[in-house]
Amino acid sequence: MAFEPFVLERVLNAPPARVWRALTDAGQMKKWYFDIPEFKAETGFEFEFTAGSEERQYRHLCKVTEAEPNRKLAYSWRYADYPGDSEVSFELIPEGDKTRLRLTHKGLHTFPKDHPDFRPESFSAGWNHIIGKSLAEFVEQEG
Repeated sequence: MAFEPFVLERVLNAPPARVWRALTDAGQMKKWYFDIPEFKAETGFEFEFTAGSEERQYRHLCKVTEAEPNRKLAYSWRYADYPGDSEVSFELIPEGDKTRLRLTHKGLHTFPKDHPDFRPESFSAGWNHIIGKSLAEFVEQEG
């Protein structure tokens, strides 16, 4: 059985350098993404943050697996108290003065199947909000 990764593409009205800063600067990330106390876009850098719904918070454990400035950022994405291992990548494709962002989250099938917060539709709703609303609004007003 093939497991398809979750893929989301959005064209953002901002140049790749601005999108890259939003994805990699801890101060900017706090404004649109999650409160990550320290972040370095360097392969091997480990970071964690706590996030979730009002009902339940999850400790996320992540490690940067790829960092190519203004082009691609990828990191592992696990949960402290649950089995499963996935990877999130952000690819930045210049389109004139805009940026096509392609988010890929692979490995979702490794998380517990019987947990509502780990269902594909939960990740889809979360990433659509994070990328399509939070990030888009942040980078498009920054200019």
